[in-house]
Amino acid sequence: MKRTTIRTLYTPTLRLTAALTLSAWLAGCATTSEAPPVGEHAGPVPAQYAGWFASGPEADTDGSDWDTINLAQERIEEGRYKVAITFLHPLMDRYVPPAFYEMAKLYEKGLGVEQDLTEAARLYGKAINEPSSTRGHASLNLARLYLEGRGVKRNDVLAYHLLWQAKEANLGRTADVELANLLSEGGEGVEADPELARQLYEQAASQDKEQALQALAEAYAPGGWLEEDAEQSMAYAQRYVKQLEANAGQGDVGAMLQLASLYSPDGLLSDRPDQRIQWLQQAAQAGDLDAQARAGRELVSVGEYRLGMSLLEDAARQGHVKAMIYLGQALLTPENEGQPEDPNRAERWLSEAIRAGSDDARVILGRALVEGQAGLDDLPRGIRLLEQAAESNHPLALAQLGSLLMGDEQVESQPAIAADYLKRGHELGHPWASQQLGAAYLEGRGVTQDPQRAEELLQNAAAQNQTGAMRLLGEAYLTGDALPLKPSRGKELLTQAAQTGNTTAMTTLGEAYLDGTLEGNPSQGIRLLTQAAEQGDDYAMVLLGRAYREGNGVKRDLYKAKRWLTRAQEAGHASAADALAYVQRDLGAEGNIEALIAAAKNGHPSAMADLGRAYLDGEGVERDQQQAESWLEQASQAGHAGAAASLGRMYLDRGDSERGIDYLETAVSRGHAGARNDLGEAYLTGRHTEQNVERGLELLNAAAESGDPLAAYVLGDAYQHGKGVGKDAELAERWYQQASDAGAVYARAELGIAFMRGEGAIGQDVQRGYELLRDAAKQGHAGAQASLGREYLSGRNIEKDPERGARYLYQAASQGHQSARLALARAYLLARGYENPNQKQALLWLDNLIDNEGRLAVETLRQLLTDEAAFAALETELETASGE
Repeated sequence: MKRTTIRTLYTPTLRLTAALTLSAWLAGCATTSEAPPVGEHAGPVPAQYAGWFASGPEADTDGSDWDTINLAQERIEEGRYKVAITFLHPLMDRYVPPAFYEMAKLYEKGLGVEQDLTEAARLYGKAINEPSSTRGHASLNLARLYLEGRGVKRNDVLAYHLLWQAKEANLGRTADVELANLLSEGGEGVEADPELARQLYEQAASQDKEQALQALAEAYAPGGWLEEDAEQSMAYAQRYVKQLEANAGQGDVGAMLQLASLYSPDGLLSDRPDQRIQWLQQAAQAGDLDAQARAGRELVSVGEYRLGMSLLEDAARQGHVKAMIYLGQALLTPENEGQPEDPNRAERWLSEAIRAGSDDARVILGRALVEGQAGLDDLPRGIRLLEQAAESNHPLALAQLGSLLMGDEQVESQPAIAADYLKRGHELGHPWASQQLGAAYLEGRGVTQDPQRAEELLQNAAAQNQTGAMRLLGEAYLTGDALPLKPSRGKELLTQAAQTGNTTAMTTLGEAYLDGTLEGNPSQGIRLLTQAAEQGDDYAMVLLGRAYREGNGVKRDLYKAKRWLTRAQEAGHASAADALAYVQRDLGAEGNIEALIAAAKNGHPSAMADLGRAYLDGEGVERDQQQAESWLEQASQAGHAGAAASLGRMYLDRGDSERGIDYLETAVSRGHAGARNDLGEAYLTGRHTEQNVERGLELLNAAAESGDPLAAYVLGDAYQHGKGVGKDAELAERWYQQASDAGAVYARAELGIAFMRGEGAIGQDVQRGYELLRDAAKQGHAGAQASLGREYLSGRNIEKDPERGARYLYQAASQGHQSARLALARAYLLARGYENPNQKQALLWLDNLIDNEGRLAVETLRQLLTDEAAFAALETELETASGE
């Protein structure tokens, strides 16, 4: 390379005319009055970097310096990097900017020196600290590092200014396209300007720059950042293909591979396997080992396994390190069904790549050994390989080690050390490291909890399409615990993650729709949960099982609930067994006694208790006292309060008061309200046990005050009639009323009777008693109906009305009310000439009347009650039964 070539290549920057030149470029004419919007989309250049953009005379680089740089470039082209470096160092000592630029490229590519992106960035900075013909080139290269966060912390603002500087230098490179990339959607601290981006792309496209043609084809395609225009998209895509084909015709294997990608399932020209394979094979035949390795990898991925593996192995045998790596990966995780894993060969090729110095191979083999992939299992060796790669600042190694040490499943967790690894990985721009570090700050694990920092990191990772970060951030916005509550943003992020196939995101979204966290049709939740469950998410299976059991978002279906929960149990989800037992219990309650037995045998306490009661009552199984006691005892020993209460009542009914009281005490200690009532009554009245009024009142008061209507009723009845306590009208009314207000119609009826008759502690109040009885009667309470019937027939407290009285008594009798049935039956038979009919005979006749005469019964009774003798007989029966 001659001196004149260098000087032509590195044209000095023209700072005074740059703005006019750029605006004219955009407008497509020689001059314009409008200056370009340089700096309008981001804040100013940070003060510490001001020298990078300072104007002034170019650095003094004489002819001998250019001669030396020429020599260095010639040695680089020959692959003699060490010699080239000996030429560059003296120039760098004298601060010659082009020397810094050339050396930076070597560090960036790892040529003659160990790759060091941080050092490359530092040297690029030195190269642009003074104006020179290399300033534009160095600015472009440095901008890329800042955009990608490689070797430096990502800084979109600094990259933006560097790209403008590179653009103004008129390099003939891709600064315009990369600036358009940044402006198309914006960046962190950089405002998007789609219109300017479009102009930049179109001007670059007019020069047939491939990247611009590709960008515009994608921008106008569905989902692009410009308004969808299929015709425009295809036009740019075809121009792009034409350029690539021209390059491919000249032997450009990169163009061949890019053409192959255009015909992939998500390519611009749709999925055309024949075209894709054709270009891949052509690239392989070009003889370039790098191209052969890439082609082999692509062929394996599209199903041409044998051809792809053959190309990879051929390149690997010739010492191509990337081919060794691709081959090792393919042998560890074959992408095609039916292709066996070959861990031994995989390990051999990856080890060969490691000996050649590949940190990528160290990470791939290290992860396989740590995770037990393809049967490889050597945790200590895997960690050593990852640590070796981490020493070279391999981002994925750092992220993987952070993951291992942050958890506690495979190795003892060391959160602080894990956080250090993750910080290094994040600084190198690895999105998984950023995601995990964000999660650490969110939870305060290994670092001081910092929700704001967590949000920044997770947003950074999500912007790089890290679906786990989208999910974590979405969940945090959805719950509003660690981060501000933003349901719509949470939904958006979770939806993005779910669309990429993240089953945990699907499950989180589905659960949010079902539990009402997100507004919408619960059926959306069922759809998402089904999708996740079918892909193997065990928690989604559990949620589906519960949804089908409860009828939440879907029609209740216990058999579907059982199927999903069984799958979840087989998949190892911890809560599946318990949830399944509840379903089996419900199936048992619906008559599927086998399901109930299965749930009981699986150790579900409630199922054991239900099965015990089933054997006790003969429901669904033959009555079996021994089995009943056995299952109830097992349930009680498992802590089931209801089983203890059932055992207590059973033993009391048998006359075994001591055991019965003991079981009731156990049930009470477990919080069983019904047992408190039973035990409270027993102690209050002295029935079944030695009377203990204080203990009885303690139990009943506790139950009543916790809202138990039966306990309140028992207390009301005790104070009304003086059962174990002195009569007390105020307390009797209070407890009756509380039970009535809680929906206990029987308490309303008793309070009505108390007011109507004025017997017991509560004084008479006929109107109030009538209203309460009428309300209870309307709700179908047979006792209230019978009492109103008596009152209307007797006319003692309310106006006599035999017809209404007969109707109320008939309603009560139809429900089986004993005194009403007996009174009506005897009166009916007496009126037909039967003298002194016995109770059995009378009730038999009444049943026949109700069953066969139906609506005629009331009319018959009304006529009956006009007969004075029959009415007198009925009054006598009612007086006799009034206490019942």
